[in-house]
Amino acid sequence: MSKAKIYKPSKTSMQSGRAKTANWILEFTRKAPAIPDPLMGWQSCGDTQKQVKIPFATKEAAIQYAQKHSVDYQVIKPQTRKLNIKTYADNFSSDRKISWTH
Repeated sequence: MSKAKIYKPSKTSMQSGRAKTANWILEFTRKAPAIPDPLMGWQSCGDTQKQVKIPFATKEAAIQYAQKHSVDYQVIKPQTRKLNIKTYADNFSSDRKISWTH
């Protein structure tokens, strides 16, 4: 039986937008360990299911797909963003804990 994880990808640190974070992803886990190639050092494995990532619009659609194809799955809840909302005037506040310098 195949195993998979269902998750909603977070944005990478290299991008400011959240364009690729809308879909839920069903990704199969590796069945065999990766073996480094003796010549180049690249990771190789005979299991090609690890390369498969299926996007879904909703979590329920991904779960339904996994149940239909008898895939053992694990749902990973997405982390929420913590917004630290400040105004520009907060930089010059008199009760600021750290002194302001250029």
